[in-house]
Amino acid sequence: MKLTNVIMQARYWAILPAAGSGSRFGAETPKQYLTLLGKTVMQHSVDRICQLPIQACVLALNRHDHIAKTLNFAHPALLHWVTGGAERMDSVLAAMQYLQQHAHEDDWVLVHDVARPCILPSDLQLLLDSLSHDAVGGLLAVPVRDTLKRGQAGQVVETVPRDHLWQCQTPQMFRFGLLLQALQQAKAKQQQVTDEAGAIEQLGLPVKLVSGSSTNIKITYPEDLGLAEAILKSQPKSSSA
Repeated sequence: MKLTNVIMQARYWAILPAAGSGSRFGAETPKQYLTLLGKTVMQHSVDRICQLPIQACVLALNRHDHIAKTLNFAHPALLHWVTGGAERMDSVLAAMQYLQQHAHEDDWVLVHDVARPCILPSDLQLLLDSLSHDAVGGLLAVPVRDTLKRGQAGQVVETVPRDHLWQCQTPQMFRFGLLLQALQQAKAKQQQVTDEAGAIEQLGLPVKLVSGSSTNIKITYPEDLGLAEAILKSQPKSSSA
């Protein structure tokens, strides 16, 4: 979509990369399809993101995925599907290219981990409010609380000062045009970035940190599933779509 002289209110788009195998989880069923309180992890994550005033939500799936489109979502009219890639960056870029014909470069795009089902609506709103007038964007994060050790061969090499260190979460929210440029540049230079903020940093642009909640966990290992269930049970009923 080309820029015009008309002042347009920025719109919001969402992307959930869901093409990964979840190998670290160690189960036959991909972690996004495990059940939490009667819904899959994917349904929880998608339904919460779709409570936002978004234009569309694009899920980037593994080409062999035959489950996602059979699930019941709270806002099916918002959902679109693309084939993701081997890496997170490839999946997000595929979804960005799909949206390119519809999104204005000054619009916002939120990228959320499909394995973060506990995101609070209040944190989502805080992210939108905190970045509404920002030229670039930012992400939810929490300050590192624990002492950090750098290890090698099972031994402590050094203690890493935790001052000024943050644990990154999602959604990560950036201006559409900037994120598309950043991902395309990283792809062209064969740089593998592990999150969208990393791609934006490669452009030399500032990324804003928005303090989120420690309950916005990412399900990575089997024990995380029980923790996520406990968190969901403790949240207000209004948190669920």
